[in-house]
Amino acid sequence: MGQPEEHASGEAAQPGLPQPELPPGQRLQRGWPVTHYGPVPRFRPERWEFQVFGATADGRKHSWNHTEFGALPRSTVVADLHCVTRFSMLGAEWSGVPAQVVLDAVPPAPDVTHVMVWAEYGFSSNMRLSDFAAERTIFATHKDGELLTAEHGFPLRLIVPHLYAWKGPKWVRAVEYMTADRRGFWEERGYHNIGDPWAEQRYSYQEQPGEGPDL
Repeated sequence: MGQPEEHASGEAAQPGLPQPELPPGQRLQRGWPVTHYGPVPRFRPERWEFQVFGATADGRKHSWNHTEFGALPRSTVVADLHCVTRFSMLGAEWSGVPAQVVLDAVPPAPDVTHVMVWAEYGFSSNMRLSDFAAERTIFATHKDGELLTAEHGFPLRLIVPHLYAWKGPKWVRAVEYMTADRRGFWEERGYHNIGDPWAEQRYSYQEQPGEGPDL
């Protein structure tokens, strides 16, 4: 889920070599470490469902089964992934369903300001509607042309390139439209409510007034 609990493997970049620009406090990672909290869920396609609920424009809950969601318009973006545990993976190619496709299919009510992204085992991550609607936010099914592995979020992982990776959960199952902000799983446990890696927004004690609801 991009969560801060780390079970990481992979080789860091060698010191002394030219490095690409990274957010402050990050290091370049070779390979893709596995980071998540809790067990890897078992995928049952006949039971899998993606929902959009909450403050929808029509007041209804909408859902797709696995086949229906896979038939939605797809796109590919090239984007970095910055983990709050301080590794960065650059230039990955993510393929899947853009978040904007979901927003177009199920418009939010006019007063929606935030979304909560829900994943397996009740994991949740909140973000501003503008972050969710960003051009490169994508529900990824593939990385670099290959289907995601279960450890990396198969069948569906949210990628929000301009935020720390914990904001993009693995094993996504639903999006809730909200008219007021509410902290997600890690945000309730001391992580920054916004999570901008370029501003190094790692922890809730760094928050400025207006950047998050009270803990």
